[in-house]
Amino acid sequence: MDFIAGAIGGGLSTAVGYPLDTVKVRIQTENHYRGFWHCVQETYRTEKVRGFYRGVSASVLAVSAVSSVSFGTYRGALGAVCQLRHGARDAPPAPLDVSLAGAAAGAARVVLTNPSEVAKVRMQTQRNPHPSITHQPVSEPKYRGSLHCLKVIIKEEGLRGLYKGCSALLCRDCSASAVYFLSYSVLCDWLTPDTRNKPGFLVVLLSGGFAGVLAWGFATPMDVIKSRMQTDESEQHKYKGLVHCVRESVRKEGAKVLFKGLGLNCVRAFPVNMVVFVTYEGVLRFTEHYINKK
Repeated sequence: MDFIAGAIGGGLSTAVGYPLDTVKVRIQTENHYRGFWHCVQETYRTEKVRGFYRGVSASVLAVSAVSSVSFGTYRGALGAVCQLRHGARDAPPAPLDVSLAGAAAGAARVVLTNPSEVAKVRMQTQRNPHPSITHQPVSEPKYRGSLHCLKVIIKEEGLRGLYKGCSALLCRDCSASAVYFLSYSVLCDWLTPDTRNKPGFLVVLLSGGFAGVLAWGFATPMDVIKSRMQTDESEQHKYKGLVHCVRESVRKEGAKVLFKGLGLNCVRAFPVNMVVFVTYEGVLRFTEHYINKK
């Protein structure tokens, strides 16, 4: 049920946060935007509403699968760590146990996440002017959709093209996932009265939202590097690897480049992760109640 609940929560959260994610990716990878509102206005002016949802279909499916793996792996890893350190899978976990299980969940996500992230980033940064904006025939876009994007990447760059930015994604997800699950667990424990054995849904909403904000605070520098590495197509070869991408980005734009989109990430993370955790907890509690009634 952890896998199923995670999948449902992940899919719903994507629909909530995708437009802001598109704006975030464009700000991180392109220098001609003066800020958040300028990017929103330009995207809407040239591409209308559909410009904010490029690649959303693949992202919903991918995030559902990834969220399923993340929550399922976390729960399994937490049991294994508790068994190893305390002698019982159901022993009360220490903060270190939660952090280790969270990092394991982040590492497990990467195998599934990277191809869909590459396709999402390429689709989000592709320019397709809306027919009402231009009076000239609109040229055929390079990527006609998420699946077509994956096919083109494999054809032009091979299977390794699907795993561009994998090193940055691994650094991002392991650290952020450890912070994510630890902060959620600590906040739930802190906000739940001793008289209750489970946090209420308001506590879940707040804890999930703040856990997402804290996690993205840690994740943003590697998220910037990941997005830049993934937009580097076969004919460009701007970056030779993770370290080279960091060095070149900082050299050209200063250290502040690593925090591009930080505010936007945090604003997006709060409602998105509220939805993730309240859906996850809701599905688990509903099924538990249904099984107990039978």
